[in-house]
Amino acid sequence: MREIKPLKYKDLEGLSEKQLKEHHDVLYAGYVKKIGEIEEKLKSVDLSSANATYSDLRELKMEETFALNGVKLHEGYFDNMAKGGVNPAGRVKEMIARDFGSYEAWEKEFRALGLTARGWVVLCYDLDEKKLKNIICDSHNQGGVWNSIALLIMDVYEHAYFIDYATGRKAYIDAFFKNIDWQHTDKLMSKFGDIFLEG
Repeated sequence: MREIKPLKYKDLEGLSEKQLKEHHDVLYAGYVKKIGEIEEKLKSVDLSSANATYSDLRELKMEETFALNGVKLHEGYFDNMAKGGVNPAGRVKEMIARDFGSYEAWEKEFRALGLTARGWVVLCYDLDEKKLKNIICDSHNQGGVWNSIALLIMDVYEHAYFIDYATGRKAYIDAFFKNIDWQHTDKLMSKFGDIFLEG
């Protein structure tokens, strides 16, 4: 059974405890519950009735992707923040400068994408091109790039900031940037080892 990952903080600079609890304890926890239900139903689904227009198998597999990505994206989002943030350093800083020209150029693009995306903005590493890219994802099961590793995730759905900022997405993005934990990104890169030394 999938477990709800606890938050490592109560509040963040510019993000209240109420905002984070609603987002984590209700929304994210709901995805964890739903993926468990879907995975349980898939164990006994009737494979003989498979159909592309409608079948229980099709619907369960479509919603499995939505719910599972809802879990993974939220876990990455909560994990890559820490109160007061941690500045970029080491390999990730070098690669951002290499692939975007400078950290400032990367940040400018990432912030702009935060205003264009309907759901998520992700800094990822493309394993085929061996470079960092910023991507947007409007829905949990749409927009990701195959064969990429998500390194930094920003949730821009209104539920991520509405309690604190109403529709003020720019102010929320400012708050997100104050809390980025680049040390978490470094740990992710270390986890994948030599992949990032090849790039």
